[in-house]
Amino acid sequence: MDLLEDKATGALAGAAVGDALGGAAEGNTPEAIQERYDGFITGIVPPFLADWKNARPIAPYHKGDGHVTDDTLMTNALVEVYATVRDHLDAYAIAEHLVPLLIGERRWIPELEGEALLLHRIFLAEKWLVARLHYGHIDPREAGVGNIVNCGATMYAAPIGIANAGSADSAYAEAIDVAGAHQSSYGREAAGVYAAAVAEAMRPGASVDSIVDITLRLAKDGTRDAIDAVVTAAASVTDWRSGLATLRSAVIPFDTVGPDYRAPARDARIPSRTKSIEELPIALGMLIAARGNYREAVLGSINYGRDSDSIAVMAGSLAGALGGLASVPSDWIAGVHEGSRMDITASGPVMATVTREILAKDRARFDARSAAIDDLAAVGDAAVGSRA
Repeated sequence: MDLLEDKATGALAGAAVGDALGGAAEGNTPEAIQERYDGFITGIVPPFLADWKNARPIAPYHKGDGHVTDDTLMTNALVEVYATVRDHLDAYAIAEHLVPLLIGERRWIPELEGEALLLHRIFLAEKWLVARLHYGHIDPREAGVGNIVNCGATMYAAPIGIANAGSADSAYAEAIDVAGAHQSSYGREAAGVYAAAVAEAMRPGASVDSIVDITLRLAKDGTRDAIDAVVTAAASVTDWRSGLATLRSAVIPFDTVGPDYRAPARDARIPSRTKSIEELPIALGMLIAARGNYREAVLGSINYGRDSDSIAVMAGSLAGALGGLASVPSDWIAGVHEGSRMDITASGPVMATVTREILAKDRARFDARSAAIDDLAAVGDAAVGSRA
């Protein structure tokens, strides 16, 4: 396994483990999590609610017990799209390739404990993709307009960062295009910034500091302000166990989902230039508090609560890309493999292979453009000489 494959596998397996561990805590406060599990979560745990099938009829999902959630299912589906297209993606690729995967083939869904269409597991903000693109035939570049603004387009953008490994600017641009089919406003912006962060984490020699620098350089509006506030606060956190409230306080001015995660305000999740999703800034904060250590960054994300699975996906992918597959605890990988009936290390090699092919095509495109510019310059020099 070379470094590209190692980092890609670390990023995607790291995201899946964070997803599976974080799912059990999702939607709860740190206090409720500690009461339910007799302290902080330290690994794979059973569901928060014993009667998970009936507790929330709109979402009868078996979270916990090592089950990955829609974050990983969507990430793996995007990897499949890359494996089909074998080049950079855009919003049209989402309409032409991702949506058919959501509605066209049954597969094992861990939280449903059976085979089903991906459409039957993804939540309402992701079902929007099918409604708008398959049934509404909306221009894919504009299909995200009108959807609730949340982390839906961000949670599965890690493959875009891998496809653009080492080029944060390219990852940002590609993710902004892709996410246009799903989200608008700061939800779309976060997808671009997260993909850029993954692309930087994939670069040899990258660090927590270089990832933060990239996000602050590229992020716009409220997303940048939220990241700046959280990473500044995180610099004073020496242990996430005592710093959960510090990070939450830093993101509150930018978060649209208020203190009661299950009952957001009426004006929550609407387009805004001053707001941000909560998940990405907090994931970066956890990465800083953990000094890049995978285990600590993921555990902090899980025990933070609220959208804990998506926060852990983002922190886990970044720490996993920085440290490679060896940084992701093998017992957690094995537990998620068993609980989800899924090889979470399989998508990394696929993305590494596709990334090499994309790079070869990028080089050919660059060479063609360079030749064209050289010819243009030569023609220009000739024209100047003839006028002289």
